[in-house]
Amino acid sequence: MSNSDLSRPTDAELAILRVLWSRGPSTVRQVHEVISLDRETGYTTVLKLMQIMTEKGLVERDESERTHVYQARLTQEQTQQQLVDNLLDKAFGGSASQLVMRALAARPASADELAQIRRLLDELEGGKQ
Repeated sequence: MSNSDLSRPTDAELAILRVLWSRGPSTVRQVHEVISLDRETGYTTVLKLMQIMTEKGLVERDESERTHVYQARLTQEQTQQQLVDNLLDKAFGGSASQLVMRALAARPASADELAQIRRLLDELEGGKQ
């Protein structure tokens, strides 16, 4: 199954993925504890979401122990790339410049982020010569 074949995660699924990316492989209980710090969510809700995410191919479940351990199937970078590619096509007609300008207008970048963007632009321009 290629990355593009995977379902796009919902907001609730992204919250779970963020926990798995930061913690690494985790049980439902561990994910529930982290998510419950931000919003009241029932254990069974998290369990059901993680079961659905397994069916969708977003997470993998290790069933070798009594307590199942889940991990994200794709890295955070791979998932972000998939989401950006989709947004770029659907909302911006493939225009990277419109996407970047809208993103920077919506939330101004810090000086450090601007420096990172400049470095990336320099690298991209350097590769075209």
